[in-house]
Amino acid sequence: MASEFNKTVSTRYHMYNSLFLNLPYTGIYRTGTLLPLLQQACETGFEKGKDPLTIIKKFFADFTPQASREEQFNLLFNLIQYVERQVVLFDSIEDAAFDEINDLHGKGTLSALMLRAQSEGVEEALRQKLEDFSVRVVLTAHPTQFYPGSVLAIINDLELAIRENRLEDINLLLRQLGKTAIINKEKPTPFDEAASLSWFLENVFYTVIPGIVHKVMTGLNVKLEEWNNFDLIKIGFWPGGDRDGNPFVTHETTIQVAQHLQETLLKCYHRDLRWLKRRLTFKGVDHIIARAESKVYPIAYGNGYGEIYHHPDELLNDLFEAREVLINDHRGLFLELLDSFILKVKIFGFYFASMDIRQDSRKHAQAWEACLAKLQSKHKKLKNFDKLSEREKIDTILSLNFKPASLKFDDDFVTELIESFSVIGQIQEQNGVEGCHRYVISNCQSALDIIRVYQLAKLILGKGDELTLDIVPLFETIEDLANCESVMKTLYSIPEYREHLERRGKKQTIMLGFSDGTKDGGYLRANWSIFKAKENLTRIARGEGFIAVFFDGRGGPPARGGGNTHDFYASLGDTIEDKEVQITIQGQTISSNFGKAVSCRYNLEQLLSAGIENSVFQTLDPLQEKEKALLDSLADEGHQAYRELKQHPKFVPYLEKITPLVYFGETNIGSRPVKRNSGSLKFEDLRAIPFVSSWAQMKQNIPGFYGVGAAIRELKSQGKLRELKILFKESLFFRTLLSNSMMSLTKCYYPATAYLAKDKDFGEFWKKMHNEYKLSREMILEVSGLTELMENTPVNRDSVKLRERIVLPLITIQQYALQNLRDLEDRDKPFEKHLRKLVLRCMFGIINAARNSA
Repeated sequence: MASEFNKTVSTRYHMYNSLFLNLPYTGIYRTGTLLPLLQQACETGFEKGKDPLTIIKKFFADFTPQASREEQFNLLFNLIQYVERQVVLFDSIEDAAFDEINDLHGKGTLSALMLRAQSEGVEEALRQKLEDFSVRVVLTAHPTQFYPGSVLAIINDLELAIRENRLEDINLLLRQLGKTAIINKEKPTPFDEAASLSWFLENVFYTVIPGIVHKVMTGLNVKLEEWNNFDLIKIGFWPGGDRDGNPFVTHETTIQVAQHLQETLLKCYHRDLRWLKRRLTFKGVDHIIARAESKVYPIAYGNGYGEIYHHPDELLNDLFEAREVLINDHRGLFLELLDSFILKVKIFGFYFASMDIRQDSRKHAQAWEACLAKLQSKHKKLKNFDKLSEREKIDTILSLNFKPASLKFDDDFVTELIESFSVIGQIQEQNGVEGCHRYVISNCQSALDIIRVYQLAKLILGKGDELTLDIVPLFETIEDLANCESVMKTLYSIPEYREHLERRGKKQTIMLGFSDGTKDGGYLRANWSIFKAKENLTRIARGEGFIAVFFDGRGGPPARGGGNTHDFYASLGDTIEDKEVQITIQGQTISSNFGKAVSCRYNLEQLLSAGIENSVFQTLDPLQEKEKALLDSLADEGHQAYRELKQHPKFVPYLEKITPLVYFGETNIGSRPVKRNSGSLKFEDLRAIPFVSSWAQMKQNIPGFYGVGAAIRELKSQGKLRELKILFKESLFFRTLLSNSMMSLTKCYYPATAYLAKDKDFGEFWKKMHNEYKLSREMILEVSGLTELMENTPVNRDSVKLRERIVLPLITIQQYALQNLRDLEDRDKPFEKHLRKLVLRCMFGIINAARNSA
């Protein structure tokens, strides 16, 4: 497969890359000629222990000795632009070769799943599992996606041209790419983020998801009228609803995004109906389809004229009427076209993607303080509210009956928060209940945090006892993950909330945040804490007669290393509830994993099969107590090593003064601020995504490996190396854990920052990180028995290595700029803006090339 990768991707890349030299743009030939020279200068320079400043200065001296300082900067910017487009080209080539370097009928695909079920005689078990199983992919607007919509469209067209080897079209598209801005000129609004992600809904998910459901139905020999699980694959949506630390998301934004989602979907429906009109031209059918088209048009294009459908069932009634006539009077001619459209309406309704509302628990506490202050004059017991126990506070809040919207608050934020609940009802009325039925509580630390949201929602949205909203606690930090068992026990003991869950299908969705867990406790502790939390929460929920549904907030791949999603979910075992698989996908992971029909279909099938594999085939042996004890020890040691790093006095200063962290707010890639609060930088206020991305920019990737080496070494000193080797061989969970860390280590490049070893302020801190990098690499190879990192996944390894080589000039230029800015010489002070811009411009290509946040 590795040679296949070189043939289908690497060779094509080098061939098409040469086309850039022929683009008819000023200076392009000179830039393209100098770039390989800079590439070689970087590789040679780092091998000799040179620092980026020395490498770039020598490059200028050797190849542009007469250039002025201004001309040198212009050349660097031209080189950056050139590399940015090389990354786009590489993305397109890799996408075009997706079905050549991935086995589309192999492990984790529906084809393999169906064939295995048939051969092992468990087709009925598979059928039963699929009756109520669900995968939910939640698209977030976390800022790691740098391509604007215009560039995404070029990538899409370029991929098709490369797939068909249309050289002239490839050349034209590269010319277009050369003239198209790679980055946003202005910071996007939350609505802009939503509109950008809608591109994927309209151009990829709209056709792929119904295709997968149809494939399942065909494989199980189930007819359309017999199939009931139209929630098999759902799309969740955070832009416009995620308020956590984003002051730019208002209730008006939420309504606007919900309307945009509906209009985008109805435009897709309208196109399909126009196509059906061209085929279903028969008596008794033609007028039904024409009527459907006319009633969909006003919703799709928002003109407000004409009769419309108010609910998808009204559209479905017309479609099934047409279906009956088609079967009875016309022998089912073109029935498959009509059924295909009916399936889409069944799956997407009138909402397309289900919006989640998210807010920090402390904001709800603030809102309740304001409410209680207003209500104190009527309820004397509220005056001592702060002195009550948690259970007494819960009972008190649940006993209150008032209209929050009728209270006049002095705090505009509280008024806005109340409005954010009101819009949920408006969206449910407009788009259907599925359009917005979940409220995620960030920083959830107690049952009171959950009841605050539940009661506010009930007071604002409730109709009698009915509340069509799922309250989703999000446990993120290591402490929260350890305490979540107690929180949920308390929650399940509250009669009113139990009744709410009964009405909501006995399901309690619980979100577990990997990114913040990693930031708080390190790679090993975060992974193992989430695993143990899932086991405990599963046991508690089952004991109470409820089903725990786990929603993984992991940003993309299921581990910070960006590794195999299928193996991660397949490794969890039957001690963890598996009724549904839910995962957040963000940034460039959306475009890389779900940006094309073939990759989207493949990755959704991987999630599907991973989620049901254990239940149907029961091939995974659960972790034994001895193995869990080993992982406990490993996580403890890893946590201790990471805690020592995090508590180092240079940790936050290094992030602030050495990494590009402070530049993330200037990138115009996301609407959210870099940190939750204004003022000086505090670790606890720092958002996980900029935190992780800053380490990725430095090619140090601390969140993906730090503590792994120290932990393994300690257990080795205790004589447990053999046990770890056996665990790696026999446990898919442990194997996946280390494999994901291998990818993170592979993306490291410490020579680029080796100059910091001599820094008087940060030299010892850099050495500490570098030593753990070397130790982790050594220890993982010893435990795994591999001779090099990612040896067992050669295609991914070769992809990572080539991507990292492409962006090495950007890494060097960025470090060159950072070095200059930290020790600005008099001759460079007039060029400070240029240097800052260099740091920013390099960020885009480095992150895009990585294709995940590792």
